[in-house]
Amino acid sequence: MACVLETPLRMSVLSEVTASSRHYVDRLFDPDPQKVLQGVIDMKNAVIGNNKQKANLIVLGAVPRMVSLRGDPVVFQIPQEFTLMKRLSKTWLLYLLQQETSSTELRTECAVVLGSLAMGTENNVKSLLDCHIIPALLQGLLSPELKFIEACLRCLRTIFTSPVTPEELLYTDATVIPHLMALLSRSRYTQEYICQIFSHCCKVRMQALKCFSVLAFENPQVSMTLVNVLVDGELLPQIFVKMLQRDKPIEMQLTSAKCLTYMCRAGAIQTDDKCIVLKTLPSLVRMCSKERLLEERVEGAETLAYLIETDVELQRIASITDHLIAMLSDYFKYPSSVSAITDIKRLDHDLKHAHELRQAAFKLYASLGANDEDIRKKIIETENMMDRIVNGLSESSIKVRLSAVRCLHSLSRSVQQLRTSFQDHAVWKPLMKVLQNAPDEVLVVASSTLCNLLLEFSPSKEPILESGAIELLCSLTQSENLALRVNGIWALMNMAFQAEQKIKADILQGLSTEQLFQLLSDSDVNVLMKTLGLLRNLLSTRPHIDQIMSTHGKQIMQAVTLILEGEHNIEVKEQTLCILANIADGTTAKELIMTNDDILQKIKYYMSHSNAKLQLAAMFCISNLIWNEEEGSQERQDKLRDIGIVDILHKLSQSSDPNLCDKAKTALQQYLA
Repeated sequence: MACVLETPLRMSVLSEVTASSRHYVDRLFDPDPQKVLQGVIDMKNAVIGNNKQKANLIVLGAVPRMVSLRGDPVVFQIPQEFTLMKRLSKTWLLYLLQQETSSTELRTECAVVLGSLAMGTENNVKSLLDCHIIPALLQGLLSPELKFIEACLRCLRTIFTSPVTPEELLYTDATVIPHLMALLSRSRYTQEYICQIFSHCCKVRMQALKCFSVLAFENPQVSMTLVNVLVDGELLPQIFVKMLQRDKPIEMQLTSAKCLTYMCRAGAIQTDDKCIVLKTLPSLVRMCSKERLLEERVEGAETLAYLIETDVELQRIASITDHLIAMLSDYFKYPSSVSAITDIKRLDHDLKHAHELRQAAFKLYASLGANDEDIRKKIIETENMMDRIVNGLSESSIKVRLSAVRCLHSLSRSVQQLRTSFQDHAVWKPLMKVLQNAPDEVLVVASSTLCNLLLEFSPSKEPILESGAIELLCSLTQSENLALRVNGIWALMNMAFQAEQKIKADILQGLSTEQLFQLLSDSDVNVLMKTLGLLRNLLSTRPHIDQIMSTHGKQIMQAVTLILEGEHNIEVKEQTLCILANIADGTTAKELIMTNDDILQKIKYYMSHSNAKLQLAAMFCISNLIWNEEEGSQERQDKLRDIGIVDILHKLSQSSDPNLCDKAKTALQQYLA
């Protein structure tokens, strides 16, 4: 890929060249490596911003015989106007740059000086190109040293952005583009320089356009660089928009739409930008039409699904563009019936793309229905939609199953559909089968969907419980996959809401005390919050509270203490105090609080906390403990008075917060009754 220079010969110097320039070059030939390094550094400082000095250094020699990596000699004619002594500083710099015996620092400084020389006149760049500088710098990119790589890329950027550099030089070796893409993630500088190289060489190259789509995908840093790149005075996104025009090749339109989509999702282009709303989105919808090839329809739908996935307004615009929702139903009609197909090649083509089409349609339906209830209704009312989802959950293709589950998850956010279409088609049955044996990627989405199907108002809740869901969900809480742990405990939390005593007992038995404590000690706040939510739902209604606290009270009180003492956020501590308030509402369970002086002191502490949410939650605990209609209320009131609770209540009754004030006054009335 690169050329290695033989050691340049030492000869006499041109009389035109200044003495100072000769001085810099002479030091490159010193036998002491440290002096050579210092000479290159001094040369770097001398040429910065000094085009005359750059020209002087370049004219100090000519390009001698070069040897390619394969060993084939490449001979150049030495211009007659130069004397034999032309030691050409750039040639010697290239030689030092390519020598593995040179230190990394020296090679890096050589690349920096060469880059500085290239920033001079166009003649400087031509001279460097004549030396085969590009192969030499590309060879430098194979180094493991990041600083050296960055210096080589910076120099390449300068050379390729020069109007005298043929763009084709970037594509002469098929390994160059993949290697540049592999270097993208090394640092922000490698990203910046490579993006600028590609942007300049993309004018006539589909290959470079495809590179941009890869570069921008889920990469905010690269996308922000690309969005500001100028090519011949025009911003790169404007060039992409021009490539969306209908008279351009379909491949170019699709790839340009991908570039703009990825830059938008990375935050480099706003979702309400005209280039997205009026150009990119309509172009992608157009790619979903029957007139397009099957593979183009797949790519168009998947890219559109990604574009609108997180933006409500884009979802609404897409849903009413060219009857998209109805258009997608055609994706499920491949392959056509065998009897209607006389062309075996067409049948084979349809079969090959049938899975991809269904996968793409499910993905796009999932994005369309992610937020808007009306859009979900339109999707479900599409021809045989629920049957197609149910069938998709059982397909052999893992990608189709995953997309079908995503679609189901999106639609399951609708309260109305949970009560009607989901129940009519018993979607919980194939969903439970998916959960029995699937890779984590599918399990995460399927378990998220199950969380919605277990909501209190969902008719699917009861049959799911009867199908052994508790055991399955308890096993998910032990997963190493964080998302599965969250979903497992979330689903159990939903299951426990207003549940019967037996279901709650089954959940506690399935989890085990040890696993419950493990979840309460989880480092992830989402797992902790959902576990606290589960405990809160388990400890509801007095008979259930008393029953659970009679068997698990000691462990639960211990967990509550640890959380209130720990370094947790306000929401976690508020939820924990609410659990205490529920325990305080029990008939016998409240004694576990009253006999625990440590807990009482913590409640007292949070009544005077600076955060009103925590104060209010602590007040609920006190109110439930002192309610005078319940047996033993007088003794509890007296004990709480002794530890200073009444004094705090008087202070809170003067609070500027109306909720705290009202709650404190209500509590004080219990003492007066």
